[in-house]
Amino acid sequence: MKAHTANIKDVTISSRFWNKYRKLVRKEILNYQWEVMNDQIEGAPKSHCIENFRIAAGEKNGKFYGAVFQDSDAAKWLEAAAYCLEEQPDEELKRRADELISLIGRAQQPDGYFNTYYILEDPLGRFTNLREGHELYTLGHMIEAAVAYSRATQEQKFLEIVCRMADLVCETFGKEEGKRTGMPGHPEIELALVKLYDATGKKRYLELAKYFVDVRGTGEKNYFLEEMKRPGQKFLFPELSDYCPEFAQAHLPVREQKTAEGHAVRAVYLYCAMADLAEKYKDRELFNACETLMENIVSKRMYVTGGIGSSGILERFTTDYDLPNEYGYSESCASIGLALFARRMLLITKDGAYGDIMERALYNTVLAGISQDGKHFFYVNPLSCWPESCMERTSKEHVKSIRQKWFGVACCPANISRTLASLGEYIYSYEKDTLYLNLFVAGSVSVMLESGETELEIRTDFPWSNKVEIEVKRAGVSGCAKLAVRIPEYAEAFHVEKTSGENDLPADIRIEKGYAYFPCEAGTVYTVLFGKEEGSFRPRFLHANPEVREDAGKVCIACGPLIYAAEEADNGKYLSSVYVDTSKPPRIHWEDILGGTLVIEADGKKIVRENWKSPELYAEHDEKLKDIKMTFIPYAYWNNRGEGEMEVWVKEYPDF
Repeated sequence: MKAHTANIKDVTISSRFWNKYRKLVRKEILNYQWEVMNDQIEGAPKSHCIENFRIAAGEKNGKFYGAVFQDSDAAKWLEAAAYCLEEQPDEELKRRADELISLIGRAQQPDGYFNTYYILEDPLGRFTNLREGHELYTLGHMIEAAVAYSRATQEQKFLEIVCRMADLVCETFGKEEGKRTGMPGHPEIELALVKLYDATGKKRYLELAKYFVDVRGTGEKNYFLEEMKRPGQKFLFPELSDYCPEFAQAHLPVREQKTAEGHAVRAVYLYCAMADLAEKYKDRELFNACETLMENIVSKRMYVTGGIGSSGILERFTTDYDLPNEYGYSESCASIGLALFARRMLLITKDGAYGDIMERALYNTVLAGISQDGKHFFYVNPLSCWPESCMERTSKEHVKSIRQKWFGVACCPANISRTLASLGEYIYSYEKDTLYLNLFVAGSVSVMLESGETELEIRTDFPWSNKVEIEVKRAGVSGCAKLAVRIPEYAEAFHVEKTSGENDLPADIRIEKGYAYFPCEAGTVYTVLFGKEEGSFRPRFLHANPEVREDAGKVCIACGPLIYAAEEADNGKYLSSVYVDTSKPPRIHWEDILGGTLVIEADGKKIVRENWKSPELYAEHDEKLKDIKMTFIPYAYWNNRGEGEMEVWVKEYPDF
């Protein structure tokens, strides 16, 4: 049985780590992105997103501007707004959201179709270019937003708008006689249709999701290659002129795919839908494929930060262990998709290993994608940066050495905001009489278990502390409810004590698949330690598998769920000349920088550059080293103090 996520309205978050970002969503990020979509931010790339809808609705004159999927920016903004409204009413935010929903409705065509690119630019081209057209992808994001908005406000207008187009898609595609064969070039609608089924109970949406997944990669001739041969076919993206089916995970039927291939965001969105459908239809073969694909990602194709998709060309997976640091892509959206995939696998299996993956992506790559002012963003998340080399029209033009105000293709900023706004859905889950604590975030939750309402308060300074206090405020019928706490992979020890009145006793626990289960008794406080003694997590030096050629002879530092990085702001330039001494334990202390953070110091050595005289490029010199102290900050916080070099993986000083 699949566990349920807790509703956002039933979750409060008081974590100082997360709330310095989450509070920005409501106060800064949604306002900023609204202004961007209305082209009101000076110096930011033009969006034209809202204007496209006004023109499509016949209320303005003009032409379509932007990427073919420009409408999806509005969808993700609306989804983030919905989560904020579900958490706490906001009259002005709701007014803006209702205004945008009404505008989308006015742009909708009589048959239910709405997509501003095709309405304005190519009205005869609807559903003729599934490979590149992104109509179904964009509709998928609109569906997700509408489902969230309906739940938050109890209003049905937006849901009715998306259902009209979803019905049109159901009438157009399928295996039934008279319908067209086809599938999305960019998966997304599949997982959204499952959500729409859950919201409406209409089986046709679930069946269409299953059809789109089942037909992928089947047939004697590849659908996308055949589509390219049609007379008058438009090519929207020049880089896809030599299209290969692996790019869209259409090279094999999904149940036969063993390795994560192609565009990373497309892949994990597809895998999310596969997991959803495997659970809905009790399809063990489909679920086995999900397990196989996840294993391939996390054991051979994932960065230590939870980033995926290593190639700057086509934003794609390459081959096992190909994880370049300086050229790595690691799109923010891809890590969000990985977290979504891991969350689904966690809900289905109740296996804490999937929680580790979800946590790794959220605490590192996803957070690195946004600045601490909420107004600057990374699309690409490298693990090494030399700013001077990040030049346009070179092999590293995809890497930005400083966060940007916005992007011409702006899928990531709005995706980050909807993820931060929906964090409550990642923290807790429940089934029958068990409440799961998946992430260790200070706050509270109230859910209705079979035995009655159960309420927890979580007190912790995680990830700065390894101590978590869980107070059971209510627990339904006495003795029936259970609490399950994930034991993270970095926990060096796991200890639980319970306090009931004046008695401190070891908790009666059962450990299974990375979770500790124990009775959830009202009036009890459980104290959990992920370590041998209370304090911060112990900084650890991590090595990569030797097959990761880029990281051979190097180490990175991890502390709890956080991966750390060395920045020029603390360590000066020429970080590639630095060695860290792993024979001496790193030290950790608090500093009031970057909004407050634990900083790690380590001993190291640095190549002496003074031996080299200009214009020498190559010479026979004895390499001399000097002793240094190195400083590391959380990778998620890098580039918040100006432009500069950065390294996650640092050379290890040889102990021989």
